[in-house]
Amino acid sequence: MKAAGISYLQNGTGQPVIYLHGIGGGAASFQHQLAAAGNTCTITAWDMPGYRESDPIDDPITFPALSDRLGDFITALGYDRAHLVGHSIGGMVALEHALRRPQQVATLTMIGSTPAFGGRDESFKEAFLKARLEPLKRGMSMPEMAKAAAPHLVGPNAKPAVIDEIAGIMAEVSEPTWRAILDCLVTFNRRADLTRVSQPCLFIAGEHDQNAPARTMQRMADGVDNAEYHVIRDTGHMINQEAPKRVNAILRSFFRRHRL
Repeated sequence: MKAAGISYLQNGTGQPVIYLHGIGGGAASFQHQLAAAGNTCTITAWDMPGYRESDPIDDPITFPALSDRLGDFITALGYDRAHLVGHSIGGMVALEHALRRPQQVATLTMIGSTPAFGGRDESFKEAFLKARLEPLKRGMSMPEMAKAAAPHLVGPNAKPAVIDEIAGIMAEVSEPTWRAILDCLVTFNRRADLTRVSQPCLFIAGEHDQNAPARTMQRMADGVDNAEYHVIRDTGHMINQEAPKRVNAILRSFFRRHRL
């Protein structure tokens, strides 16, 4: 399915929930949430602009541009407001949208995500980009890089099937999109704006996540009014894929208490 130039997967009936994936993801990253949608929520998982069948953003990708496309997508689906759930960069897009178009956002959920990229200096950014671009410079294909990277994105006891699922979805990301979204990611900084978030918030961290450490997400939750925080034990960065039953239970409870 496609709306406002965005391809998406959808399942369930009830209050609208929109899922936004990470840089190595896609709508399929939320297949376990889609499968469990039931009759309480209509779950829609988008493919970010440039991913799969979604139209790319012609100019350099920015967070305001992603927010604009998300706003058009929400309207095209026929919603005035929706719950937003974002993983990794998807959480950043959700936060950006909650600040720029609060009238469209009923609640904000960030999974394995932070209010700003990286540390206080350029060293983290340089190391981050090198780790994700150097393999391509050495001639690796995206599928090869995905296979090598996936085991490092999960907790120590992740099942091989979960790692294969993550690698398979990441392998479908095109190299131009990968490079463009990385350039966008490293610009994000909404740390100083957290106090302006007015929606009920849910923050879900992975115990072993090195990209969005649990302690960072805890500090973010402490800085936001009306926030709920959970740590999912024995998971890394791909929390909703590693522990879907635990994540789904937390989400169901949250949406039940903040029904549209």
